[in-house]
Amino acid sequence: METTTQLKKTALHGIHKELGARLAEFAGWEMPIEYCDSGIIQEHMAVRTAAGLFDISHMGEIEITGPESLALVQLVTSNDASRLQDGQIQYSGLLYPEGTFVDDILVHRITQYHYFLCVNASNAEKDFEWINQQNRFDAKVEDTSRHYTQLALQGPQALAILRQLTHVNLEGMKYYWFAKGQVDGIDALITRTGYTGEDGFELYFSPDYSKQIWKSLFEVGSLAGLLPVGLGARNTLRLEAKMALYGHEISEKTTPWEAGLDWIVKPGKGEFIGKAALLAQKQRGISRKLVGLEMQCKGIARDGYPVLIAGEVVGTVTSGSLSPFLKKNIGLAYVPAQHSEIGTVLDIQVRNQRLPAKVVATPFYTRRK
Repeated sequence: METTTQLKKTALHGIHKELGARLAEFAGWEMPIEYCDSGIIQEHMAVRTAAGLFDISHMGEIEITGPESLALVQLVTSNDASRLQDGQIQYSGLLYPEGTFVDDILVHRITQYHYFLCVNASNAEKDFEWINQQNRFDAKVEDTSRHYTQLALQGPQALAILRQLTHVNLEGMKYYWFAKGQVDGIDALITRTGYTGEDGFELYFSPDYSKQIWKSLFEVGSLAGLLPVGLGARNTLRLEAKMALYGHEISEKTTPWEAGLDWIVKPGKGEFIGKAALLAQKQRGISRKLVGLEMQCKGIARDGYPVLIAGEVVGTVTSGSLSPFLKKNIGLAYVPAQHSEIGTVLDIQVRNQRLPAKVVATPFYTRRK
């Protein structure tokens, strides 16, 4: 007798249904892809020109505490967490011994004995188990995902909107820093981070207050153009900004060198999982590289489409879409390193056609400061 897996739901699932969201499975969760009154393109443009609010409570949270918490974080991540100050955040990689990705994560330093990790929804259980397996230190690892709703308020009006609901000095908060405070009278962790290429904030707080804070943000933000935004526009926004998506640009088969994420690898910090493999790969040179593509005709390079040079398949598109803001068809793909120069022309196999594309500089979109 077949059994069906019950999809997880965030605390805001009922509100998404009330708003007429198109819901679909993502990483074991039933999540909003787009909303009936807007749609992906309008939601995307709202984030670029005004503000958008995302329910991203499907993301996972792992907390590491104890006298040797930093030692554990340093072992399992590729970046150098010893550089962090209280209230600072770091983008990093959890790596296998082969130097490939277990996951990409955000490391928040609460104190020198408390680190808060935000991990991808699809990898939360795997990450927790992986970190626990490496824990030979006086440190405690806890999956605290159930304790948090996570909202992302993104766009040029994000600060002006959130300012109306908190006394935290948002203007003084630097990118990739955070503060503890209250939002609409509710205790929250307020971080200046995001996955859209825009300025904005991500909020972590008890699921008990999810509807209150969601509704309050819209009460103060509707006149500024705030829209609810689903995972569809989240994907096109992060693609324009060339932000990696696990399972696409990074995976257990890719290394930071190949993905253009050299800056999250700090070999000088001491030993960490994957270091030896990464140093060996760097010494011999990478054979492939992630590049940005711009289609030279109307076709779209979808995820998984083959990349060809002189009729030979040499790579694969990892992400591709129409860019709603730039009005161009863009994509990311792995190609041989010798064919990764900007201006290189290659072909994308789009169903039964080979359509030309050009390697271009990334990110495709950079916000004005």
